[in-house]
Order: sequence, then C-alpha cells, then structure tokens
Amino acid sequence: MKTLRSFGFLLIIAAILTGAAFGQKTASKKRPPAKTTPARNTSTLPPLEVRAARVKVSNQYSNVDQFVQRIGPITQSIEALDAESRTRKVSQSSLDLNKATKEKLLTAIKNMRVGIDALETEFETKPALKIYLTRIQGIGELAAQSENLAFTGKFVAAGTPWRTILQKLNDTLTAMPNAEL
Repeated sequence: MKTLRSFGFLLIIAAILTGAAFGQKTASKKRPPAKTTPARNTSTLPPLEVRAARVKVSNQYSNVDQFVQRIGPITQSIEALDAESRTRKVSQSSLDLNKATKEKLLTAIKNMRVGIDALETEFETKPALKIYLTRIQGIGELAAQSENLAFTGKFVAAGTPWRTILQKLNDTLTAMPNAEL
C-alpha cells in the first residue's frame, strides 16, 4: 500500500513538472521573434561643468578623508598634554612642541577650509551644479565651525564637523552622474 501511494505521489509530481515545462515551451512559441538592431550607445555624457565638479568633489573627499584620519591622533595628543600640564609639571620643550603642533593644526584647518569654501561657492554660482547644491550646502559653515572649535582649544571636537563634511561630499558624489567611457 505504501509503494502504491509513493508511486502515485511521484506521478503527480511528474505531471506537474511536465505541465510547467510544456507551459514554458508554448509561451516562447507565441512571441514574435525579436528584431536585432545594432546596439547604440544611448547614454549621454553629463555637461562638462558637472564632470569637472565631480572631479573636484572627489578630490576634496580624498583630502578630507586623509585629514580626518590624521587629525584624530594629533588632537588627542594635544589635549592629553594640555590636561597633563594642568595637573603636573611638564617640560618646557614639550609645551613648545605642543604649541607648535596647535599652530600647524590651525593652519591646516584654515587651508582645508579654503578648498571647501571654494567648492561650495562653485556649486552656488554655476547653474548646472545647483541641482546638487542641497547635498553639499553647509560644508563651508561646518569647516568654519571646526576652525572655531580648534581656536578655542577644543581640538578633538574640531574633528567632528570634518566627518559631517566627508558624509556630505560622499552624498554629493553619489548624486552626481559618473561619466565613464
């Protein structure tokens, strides 16, 4: 009785699979053959201003990414030495080196800000780039915020706006068309 039941079960499965295969064959016969035409490249290149701006955004993304990676350990050591100098005596050479490092960091932030401001201004002034302005808008203000934090001695906190700038640059790159040939 069990063999008869399993044999019947196998026949039902075979009938279902045969019907499915038959349905696929008949569906392909009903379709008219596709016409073959030579493939045309229908993709268009974005305007030159957009392509040039994409390169600039990519360059700034790379610069800010390297800056963020380097600024973290530097700012932590600056603030650690500042805290140590408040609690105990630290050598004058260490304090001088820390002061020089602070000045170099402030100069680096100012230089980075110049590039960020120029990029944002370009997106504000060129009509072809205005559609991407919402993604990149505010990076100049964030760079100024970082500069103000560093100027007031909050060096670790000065790195946070740069992470937000990095995200905004990434969002802008994602929104802009990529012109690969």
